[in-house]
Order: sequence, then C-alpha cells, then structure tokens
Amino acid sequence: MYQFVKYILLLFLASLILTSCRQKQGDKIKVGFSQAMTTDDWRKQMNSAIKIEASLRPEVDLKISDANNNIAKQIEDIERFISNKVDVIIVSPIQSKPLTAVVEKSIKAGIPVLVVDRKIEGENYTAYLGADNIEIGRIAARYIISHSKGSGKIIEITGAKGSSPAYERSLGFSQIISENKRFKIENTIQGDWEGESVKTPLKTILLQNPNVEYIFSQNDRMALSAWETAKTLGVENKIKFIGVDGLNTVNGGIELVKNGVLDGTILYPTGGNEALKLALKMYNKEPIPKNNILNTIVIDQNNAEIIENQMDKVDQQQAVIESQQGAIKVQEREYASQNNLVRLLSFFLVIILSLTIYSIYSTISISRKKKQLERINQTVIDQNNEIQEMAQIAQRSNEAKLNFFTGLSHEFKTPITLIMSYVESLIENEKIKGTALIDEVKLIHKNSNRLLRLINQLLDFRKIEEQKFTLRASNTKIYDFTNEVMTNFKGEAARRNIDFQLICKNKNLELCIDRGLMDKVYFNLLSNAFKFTPDNGKISISILENQDNTVRISFKDSGIGIPENELSNVFNPFFRASNNNKNSSGIGLHLSKEFVLLHQGTIELKSKQGTEFVITLLKGNSHLQPSEIVNNAENLNMTPNLISDNLDIETDVNQGIAISESEKHTLLVIEDNIDLVTFLKAKLSGEYVVYTSDGSDAIEKTMEIIPDIIICDINLVDKDGYEITKELKKDLRSSHIPIIILTAQSNKESVLKGLQSGVDQYLTKPFSLSILQQSVSSLLFNREKLRYYYTNNIYRVEPESKFGNQEQSFITKMNDIIKMNVENPKFSVEDLADKVGVSRVQLYRKVKAIIGINISDHINNVKLEKAAELLKSNNMNISEIAYSLGFSSPNYFSTAFKNKFGISPKEYKSSN
Repeated sequence: MYQFVKYILLLFLASLILTSCRQKQGDKIKVGFSQAMTTDDWRKQMNSAIKIEASLRPEVDLKISDANNNIAKQIEDIERFISNKVDVIIVSPIQSKPLTAVVEKSIKAGIPVLVVDRKIEGENYTAYLGADNIEIGRIAARYIISHSKGSGKIIEITGAKGSSPAYERSLGFSQIISENKRFKIENTIQGDWEGESVKTPLKTILLQNPNVEYIFSQNDRMALSAWETAKTLGVENKIKFIGVDGLNTVNGGIELVKNGVLDGTILYPTGGNEALKLALKMYNKEPIPKNNILNTIVIDQNNAEIIENQMDKVDQQQAVIESQQGAIKVQEREYASQNNLVRLLSFFLVIILSLTIYSIYSTISISRKKKQLERINQTVIDQNNEIQEMAQIAQRSNEAKLNFFTGLSHEFKTPITLIMSYVESLIENEKIKGTALIDEVKLIHKNSNRLLRLINQLLDFRKIEEQKFTLRASNTKIYDFTNEVMTNFKGEAARRNIDFQLICKNKNLELCIDRGLMDKVYFNLLSNAFKFTPDNGKISISILENQDNTVRISFKDSGIGIPENELSNVFNPFFRASNNNKNSSGIGLHLSKEFVLLHQGTIELKSKQGTEFVITLLKGNSHLQPSEIVNNAENLNMTPNLISDNLDIETDVNQGIAISESEKHTLLVIEDNIDLVTFLKAKLSGEYVVYTSDGSDAIEKTMEIIPDIIICDINLVDKDGYEITKELKKDLRSSHIPIIILTAQSNKESVLKGLQSGVDQYLTKPFSLSILQQSVSSLLFNREKLRYYYTNNIYRVEPESKFGNQEQSFITKMNDIIKMNVENPKFSVEDLADKVGVSRVQLYRKVKAIIGINISDHINNVKLEKAAELLKSNNMNISEIAYSLGFSSPNYFSTAFKNKFGISPKEYKSSN
C-alpha cells in the first residue's frame, strides 16, 4: 500500500515539473548583439530600438553585450556567443580588421552574422545593414557645393582611424569635392568620434587660415565641438558646420540645426529594429540581400522641425508600446501565478487523499506492531542503561589511573630537575674537571636528561590526549634551528663514524614554528635515526623550498628500515615494529605527528634502503590562528640543550646568549644562605645584573638601586620576607617592583600570608631552577605589559580603574600636579619630585620603570597636549602659547609639536 501511494505522488510531481519546465523554457530564438560601445546617444537609440523590436516578438531571447570601445572585450563577447551556440549574432564592429577572424569563426560554426553600422574586412559575413557611408560623404559634399557662396575652403574632421565609416565617408566626400575645382579640402583632422579630439588641432588651423567657409564633421558631437572652438575665436558666424547622425536628443543634430549651430546634418539611422528583423529572416533562412542600405536625408532649417515632430510621434508610439508590453507581462505573471496555484492545490489534494489512505492502512498496521515494539524498546532501554553504567565505571577508573599516572610523573620532575641543577654545578666545578670523577658526573647528567625527556614525553602524551597544547609560534631561521639541534648529535656521529649532513640552499629561510615543540620532533626523529643506523652509516637532513609556498624537511638514514606492511601503523601510539629489538616507549613518533599537525603541516614516512621521514610546513603565518603566534621576544629559546636518548654525547651545559650589561634587567636576591646566594648568582648572572642582600639592609638597598625584580626568602636576620614585602609594596618608590618569595614553607597558611603581603609569585624549596627562571621572565614580561598600558593611557588614567592601584595613584597625582603647573615656566623636575614626596633620582627611576620614558619627556608631552587644546580654542597665537607653556622659543615649540603630532602648530590650528 505504501509503495502504491509513493508511486502516485512521484508520478504527479514529475508531470507537474515537466509541464512547468515546458511553460518556462519554450523554443526561444537566441540572438546575441555585440555593441561596440554605448558612450553616445546614437548607440543608445540603436539599443533601445532593437530592445523594443525584441519585446514585440516573445519568441526572441535577446542578449546585448557592451564592449565599452575595447576590441579585446568585443572579441571575447563574440567568442562567448559562439560557445553558447546562439542562433544569430549581430555585430557593430569597433574596428574592421581585428574582428574579421572571429566573425569568420562564427560563420564556420554555422552561426549567421549580421554586421551593422560598420563593416569588417572582406565579405565573409552573412549580411550588412547600415547607411551607405560613401553616399553620406557624397551627400555632405553636394550640399556644401550647392549652398556655398564663399571661398570654397573646407576643413574635414574624420572619425577614428581604422573605422570603416570614417574611411568610407571621407572617400565619398573627397570624390565629389575633387570633381569641383572651386572647392578644396584645406585640412583634414583625425578625430576619434568624440568632441575633445577636435578642439586643439582645429584652433591651430583656424588661427592660420581664418577664411574657411565650411567644416564637415563625420558626426554631430565633433561638429558641435568644432562650433564651440570657432566661437572661442569669434568666427562661428563666418563658418558653416555640417554634421552626421541627426539625432532627436538634447544637443542632437536636429536641435543643433534648429538652434542655428549647424547649417545641416545628414540623418544616419540606427537601424535597430531593422537589424532584428533581418536577424530573424537569417534564422528562418529566408533570402535577403548581402548589403541592406538604410535611407538617409539632409536635415536643415527647411525640414528640421517636421522631422523632429515625426520622431517625437515615433517616440510616443514606442512609449505606448512599452507601456502595453509592461501590462501584458503583468497579466502573464498573474496568469502564471494563478496557474501554479491551481497546480499546487491539485498537488496538495492528491497528497491529502494519499495520506488519508495511507493513514488508514498505517493505523491497522501500527495497532498490530505497537505491543511488539514496546517490548523491544524496553529491552533496548534496559541494555542501554547497563552499557552507560558500565561506560561510566570504566571512564572513572581510567581517569583515576591517568590522574595517578600524570601526578606521579609530575612528582618525578622536581627531584630530577634538582639533581640536574646540582650536577651542572659539579660539571662546572674546577676542582673535579680533568679528574676521573668528571666522567661519572657527566654520566649522571646524561641519564638525568634522558629520564627527564622520557617523563616529558609521557606528560606531552597526556596533554595531547586532553588537547591541552597551545602553539606558541614565531619566525625562526630553520637552518640555524636545525644546525643547533644537530650539534647535540655530532659527538655521537663522530664516535660511530656516521656521515651526518645538513643540506640547505637558503640559509636565511624563515618558518613560523613553535621552537619547543619542533625541537621535540627533531629529537625524536634524530634519536630513532641514530638508534637504528649502524656504525659507518649515513644520516642526512635536507631542507627544500617548494613552488607551492611550502618547505620540505627530510630526515633520511641508512638504517634497518621498517617493514612495508607496517608503515601505516608507525604513528600509532605504543606501536613497535617487528624488526625493532631496542627499548622504546612507542609514543615518540605519535607525539611528533601531533606536533606537526598543530603547525598545520604533514609528516610522511618512506622506507626503502633505510628510513626517510618528510615534514612539510607552510611558509608565513597566515595558516595559524593569531593566538598561536607570539613575538620573537616572547618566544623564549625553547630548544633545550639536553643529551639525546641512548647517546654518548658531551655537551656544554651552560650555553647561553650573551647579553650586554646595559640591556640586562636588575635583580635583587634577599637571602641569608650564602651557598644558595652563590648558586643563584652563578645561574642568573648571565641574564640579569644580580645584587644580593642578607636581609639586614634589604629596604635600603632596594631604595638605592630600584631593581627590576626581587627574589626574597622568608626567614631572615632582622625582618622576615613578609614584612619586607609589605614595606616595599606600601612605599611609593618601590611599589611597582615584582617580588618572588622563595621559601621552604609550603603549607597553606604560609602561602596565604605571602599573597596577602603583596608578593607576586610564591615558590617553595626545593625549587626547580627552570621554573624560577621562567617565573622571573614572566613577571618582567607582565611588568612590560603594565608599562605598555600606562604608556598608551597616560593622559586618561581613571580613578575607578582596577589596573595597578599603587602605580595608578602615583600617575594620577603626578599628572594632576603637572597640569596645575603646565603654564608655569619656572616649574621644574625638582619641584615635581618635591610635591610627590620623592627624590629627583627616585622620581626618574619610578617614572622610567612605569611608563618607559624619562620625566622631562613626560612633562613635555603634557605641555604639548595642553598646547593642542589651546590651538583648538583659537584664542592665542602660536608664540603666545609657546611662551605661556615655558618653551624657550616658538621655533623649539614648533619642532617639539611636530615631532609629537606629525604636523606643525600652524597646520594643526588651521585644521581645527
């Protein structure tokens, strides 16, 4: 029953669609019209005439393409008509020769071509329609000869070069003139059908030859321009002007004749309606002449008004026709809408009947199966509940195991990092260098690094599973990055006589990568290569730029390779190849692939005579999210200088980037344990200028040096770390300095007390040196962000803002004092320091630390802001403003103002 109803519906719907398609499509005659341009009224009238004629013939589908006087576009338009297989093509050529080939192509494709107005070279077209341009030239010449009463000197203004009407009109005109010896064409001006091309050359000719009697222009626009040029010389009444076109428009030929501007114009009919009639005859294969000539007449004062009235009546009739056609189209749309409505109602009626029948059948069928479905449904619900309960139990169990596993891995990191810190100190100890003990210490360091890397891999795997990785990419010279990582493996390569090479043509090539994550990818791939490559083998890294804006990084070795049937499983977690008899966690390659995918790259594996891993990365950073991109300064050198897994490589632990003393931040360590102070100073002196205090003079030393950051213990000689922190945070001179508490007290109450005293970071002993270094770096970075905030909001700090209360109060108070004294020329930095309650040196350091500029520049900026307000009010001149604000001279004021605002005070005042 259901199938029967479905078939009825489908049959009815198909018939409805087919009927609708037949009504919509029908058999249309497709006519393509390639118009040269529509920059003048004559072309617009041609388009209007052909559209009206097409509207009277519903069987015609007319498409008009405007070439905009561009030959290449006109050829392209005709090519499109040919490819769309129109029935007839009408062409109004821009120039004769360039369009000959494409017209011949249309004829060969079996599409007849009607050429209108202008001809092409040769006779390879179906028919031509237009006025006889040679005869138009002759008519103009005869008119001049019959009406001439003067010198007989004539100037001819032709159309564009290469245009057939221009050539033919000039030919006919010269034929008649040459037959009469009294008349002579004194000069010929090469125009381009537009008026502007006439003025300059005509003015020169008229100045040299004022006795010209007639000017014949090959269209009315150029004739009007010739008259305007003669008028500028005062000779417009001595010369008679003849034009061609005879349009009944504003500034058309008929109006110009009636107004006495032109002596006469030759009617050049557009032939729009005749063109479409001829096109339909060509489509129906009716016999038509090759050349179809439109009639023309001379329009002068005798008949201009009569012809204008006739043309007005034609225009009125055309307007009536267009109105009637619009009404017919409205009725057709209403009919089509009503017809569709009837069909739609019929369709719905069939659907309703079908659904009624189907509902009766369904009711009977459903009543039988209802009880059976209820039983099945209850069984499914019970089974689903059991599955969900089991899944929740399994998920809780799995989550508990993973949390224990992750927590235990984190517990391993702290003692290992502490071991490594002290082992590094032992390696640097001069007393054990050169002794047998140094090898044992390096072995401890190597295995500590190995264990730390394995633990980091396990934690990375957990983070990948939870999708907690965030890319921190920056522009990196990939050659230098690769070479730096390779340095850690060169000792092993030399020991085992392995040919270890880097191939790269462009050493300055930059990629946007997360150095920390990409370092892990490199280490995993190179560790595997060295692990499975025999002695005297070969390992190479090649970097190649591709033409598709990508870079290909290849890691190739001459090792044992991977069985072909196992290649697809290599990147799966915990996979181990059948020919791998070495210890392996099985997650290194899985992590490498995930890290490459985070960069929107790909990694592939090839294994023939060894193994080759190919990483493909995109150039630039447009493929990354803005949150994934950091500045080079923010992206710390994440490439760890660690010894690779299972390798006997010696490295210099303390390789760092040399920083000049003037560029270093200042750091004050307040600690009474001399050994710890010595250790911290040794470790941090490379990046910071380190000062120390045992706590007895902590406050005084802080006020003396105003450091960029402080590391402070709690248990000290005189005052504990909490008291020192409270005093420093309350003092205006030091409130901006970030403080890190470094203590063995790790209970909740101690941490809470430290945070309440105003510390910025609380770290417990035994501490990780890398965490301490990163904490210092992060706090300084946040201080830079605070400075950026004040620098960009320095003149609009609001009291209700919650961002940096101490610094905000200081800045607000300082700005208020400066603004109150901005017009006091004797107000100095010493006066300001005295009013805010600090010394001149402390004021300088405080302002420099918060907003990054010296106090003198800041005062000048406030004065310049006040100057801008005074310039806007327009009550004082520039010199008065300069002296009122304490500037030594107006010139110095103008220079300072332009440096700040980019324009001079005079320009600023004018613009406001």
